Amino acid sequence: MRSRMPQAIWALGLVSLFMDVSSEMIHGLLPIFVVGTLGASAFALGLMEGVAEAIASVLKLPSGWLSDRWRRRKPLTLAGYGLAAVVKPVFALAPGLGWVFAARCLDRIGKGIRGAPRDALVADLAPRALHGAAFGLRQALDTVGAFTGPLIAVAIMVLSGEDVRLVFWLAVPPAFIAVLLLWILVPDAPAAAPREPVPQSLGAGLSLSGMGRPFWGAIALAALFTLGRYSEAFLVLRAQERGLPLALAPLVLVAMNVVYSLAAYPAGRWSDRLGRRGLLLAAAVVMAAADLLLAAAEDLALVAAGVTIWGLHMALSQGVLTALVADTAPPHRRGAAFGVFHLSSGIALLAASAGSGFLWTQYGPPAAFLAGLAVALATALALVLGAGRAPQEAG
Repeated sequence: MRSRMPQAIWALGLVSLFMDVSSEMIHGLLPIFVVGTLGASAFALGLMEGVAEAIASVLKLPSGWLSDRWRRRKPLTLAGYGLAAVVKPVFALAPGLGWVFAARCLDRIGKGIRGAPRDALVADLAPRALHGAAFGLRQALDTVGAFTGPLIAVAIMVLSGEDVRLVFWLAVPPAFIAVLLLWILVPDAPAAAPREPVPQSLGAGLSLSGMGRPFWGAIALAALFTLGRYSEAFLVLRAQERGLPLALAPLVLVAMNVVYSLAAYPAGRWSDRLGRRGLLLAAAVVMAAADLLLAAAEDLALVAAGVTIWGLHMALSQGVLTALVADTAPPHRRGAAFGVFHLSSGIALLAASAGSGFLWTQYGPPAAFLAGLAVALATALALVLGAGRAPQEAG
């Protein structure tokens, strides 16, 4: 008999949907606001994005570890979503780059607090046989918000005469709806009981012997993938550079996220049935194709094709990598495991975003995308050679 998806997974997906509507209404215009309105460079944008995401990734480590210690996931998840909601008005009020940088970092602090406990909660609530589908479903609903937000932003921009700050103000209510849904609809399932005494220090809790080789292999693979995954802000800039009007800039993220949302859940289900490795190899090949198109793009049509294929790569990789971590981590250490996963990915994303910004500024946009192509090919090679073979579930 096939297991049914728990209703709490759907609820967590709706929480992600509403928060992403809010975040992407802002994020879809933030590159243009920072570079155009505030006059910052592409390098400053890339550095800001990389630092903000790295902060989030660093915080996921202690928050995940604490959720293991407390054997409760929901309080930290709720605190993280709450902080992200409270800080949203700062974007609308920001008079300069410093305020935007601070708001972006605070928003990512909220993401850092909630990320690992929320992912561990998904793994705790979903049956093992549905890990791929559960993470794919949550990611799919999250991504529906990620393209709905920019669509709303485009409509407001057109109707308001390109009033970016009005878009930022109207992004606030969906964030508070997400917090309310989490508070009311999502239970706090107890984390798995440890099979040995829980380590009292953070370092001890993350020892190699405690997590196991299959887990660290999954982490290495995820980090390699993320080295090729620069901030989506560069997709927006590439489209603008090839002639996309300011008011339509958020449509770049819409195109990417429509594909992402449609393919994420099927990709997760396929990985449950066929294994993780094949899906990840396909993701690496698709990422390489997207980078090649974006590097060679001479017009908006090729940029659009590259952005669309980029969204497919995200669907084939992100939920599957998360499910792989859930498979290989000891159940009572899932919070810490997801913390390590997000920390290593955040460091890789910082390097990718800052490096892409540097290459863009010094050598032009094609250089940034060709660097991503090289990483994608290296990832595919590692998978072909067996370095990314999906291990069995941790005992």
